[in-house]
Amino acid sequence: MPSETERPSSSVEDYLRAIYGLRERGEQVTNATLTARLGLSPSSVSGMINKLDQLGLVTHVRYRSVELTPEGLRLAHAVLRRHRLIELFLVEELDYSWDAVHREADALEHAVSDELVEHIAAKLGNPTTDPHGDPIPTADGELAAPRTRQLDQIEPGTTGIIARVWDTDSELLRYLTEHGLTLGARIEIVERKPFGGPLVVRVGDPEKAETHFVGDEIAAALSISVQN
Repeated sequence: MPSETERPSSSVEDYLRAIYGLRERGEQVTNATLTARLGLSPSSVSGMINKLDQLGLVTHVRYRSVELTPEGLRLAHAVLRRHRLIELFLVEELDYSWDAVHREADALEHAVSDELVEHIAAKLGNPTTDPHGDPIPTADGELAAPRTRQLDQIEPGTTGIIARVWDTDSELLRYLTEHGLTLGARIEIVERKPFGGPLVVRVGDPEKAETHFVGDEIAAALSISVQN
């Protein structure tokens, strides 16, 4: 992992993490999708992509997708490790709720030393996932691909365990908590309503399971580990 003196600027790290995040979800990375994800102006995003290209961190063909180079991917994994370990530390050691940690980690990921990050990892038992089920890269930059599937891509009759929440929106995370749609919960996909209707799911142990109607936004935000 890069030392503090070798780290890129916080804005560069933010872009690398955003590019990786879009690619991780299987979305095409373009100036437009980055503009939407980061909430910045198209001109700002275009300028930064050109800078990242010049730095050798991305490859970019105009009007086509942006791809991380091997060096860009290495740096993205480094900032992801810091961000996700900080989130887990805040939850496990400081009693933060999972809907309150993303903003804190955004600020702290650029400030913490590599030594502190490794102390955090050791304190937490070298975890492999963060409070939202996102995989944590190793100190060597390795990142295992989770064996999960997004809820909106799963057919009725499937049962699994909620293993990952992709969205970091605080209101959505609080809604999921209030309705028991949290990591480790059993979920059964009952049916998909026609004409673009919601998914009907049952959440919880079979004898106490509650029925929920899940819209597109939530269905796209949840991934499950399939049991059958």
